[in-house]
Amino acid sequence: MGRSQETFGKKDREKKRIKKREEKALRKQQRKENASSGKFEDMLAYVDENGQIVDTPPDESKKKKIKAESINLDYSKIESEPTDSLLNGKVTFFNDEKGYGFIKDLDSNESYFVHVNKINGEIHEGDKVSFEIEKGPKGFVASNVTKI
Repeated sequence: MGRSQETFGKKDREKKRIKKREEKALRKQQRKENASSGKFEDMLAYVDENGQIVDTPPDESKKKKIKAESINLDYSKIESEPTDSLLNGKVTFFNDEKGYGFIKDLDSNESYFVHVNKINGEIHEGDKVSFEIEKGPKGFVASNVTKI
């Protein structure tokens, strides 16, 4: 005759598993009993005048009207445009094959990009030039460049 396959450890583990299952069912039942009706209004959150999330609607008297046009969403680097219309500078780099270069302003030591389409005449590295500044896609660029 063979011995029973159930050992004390197996019986103990089975009792623990059953007890856990019963506790879980009990907790589920308690959640169902204590749950609110699940209305949409109970799930709303509001933002008060200080920007804090609260569960009560904000006071209408403390609301401020803000125009959508006054909100600035552009946080790119803001550069100020020079006031002088005609600046003097020196060509620090110019590539004839590719048609672009850089001009360094003599007053502010700022370096500006220049394209061959914005040049009046011909320039080379080391030339002194006069130029104007205009806004380009990636910052200010030199335009109307003439050799001095």
